[in-house]
Amino acid sequence: MASNIKAILLDIDGTLTNDQKVITPRTRDALLAAQEKGVVLVLASGRTATGLSTYAKDLDLAHHNGVLVCYNGAKSLNCQTGEVYFEQALTVDQGKRVLEHMKNFEVAPVIDHGEYMYVNDVFFELPNQDKFPHMIIQYEGHSNNFLLCEKRDLAEFCDFPLNKILNAGDPAYLQEHWREMAAPFEGELTSMFTAPVYFEFTPLGVDKVRALKDTFAVLGIEQSEVMSFGDAQNDLTMIEWAQIGVAMGNAVDAVKEKADYVTFDNNSDGIAHALEELVPELLA
Repeated sequence: MASNIKAILLDIDGTLTNDQKVITPRTRDALLAAQEKGVVLVLASGRTATGLSTYAKDLDLAHHNGVLVCYNGAKSLNCQTGEVYFEQALTVDQGKRVLEHMKNFEVAPVIDHGEYMYVNDVFFELPNQDKFPHMIIQYEGHSNNFLLCEKRDLAEFCDFPLNKILNAGDPAYLQEHWREMAAPFEGELTSMFTAPVYFEFTPLGVDKVRALKDTFAVLGIEQSEVMSFGDAQNDLTMIEWAQIGVAMGNAVDAVKEKADYVTFDNNSDGIAHALEELVPELLA
């Protein structure tokens, strides 16, 4: 399946990182080797640019023309130059209406602006579970390199455009209520699960591929020269769009069904394994 690959798209959580949120040495070495062959690495995530900065540094993206696709595709930028290739945000009115509607549900809305992540309660807790931290707001703030700030009324406070609104909650509760959460904005905004504990709102039509098309048009990279890796529902469009779409062994069934190849899971160097199997010339 080897191809003339010039760009590799990488989801972060559950794909690039293991369950400890770390890039393992074998995966890191494989991706650094690919960059030395001229491949552009693209970190494509629901995370903010600030939240991607640690992984961008670990992979030395700033010295290899690497790209960040943030907020599930609401913004993309060049790590080396800072150039923004694509950006689309919710209007102030849309943001206020979503935040007002979320008051009807047992969720914790999260928005970011500047160096701060704004929430109602930094001590919001999830039920104990295996995969996500109990203190989810503190985890979200610290893992994305934000300071945390509480606001009594986020809808009243928010007077700036937002690339996304994240809502954290108990997985069972979100599964029961997400349709009610999304209903008033159907046809106006995009909403999706990005993890069992996260239900997010972004501008209509925004997804990772929308941002990638604009980005690669500037970089002169064709769709036929792209390889992608992902595990979750919000990775599905880029798995289908890329010339070679790779699902992690821990991916949801919908992603595995659409992928060209299913590799090992994120705790077993699935990315490195797939690169070695499918495009070994990039690692030689």
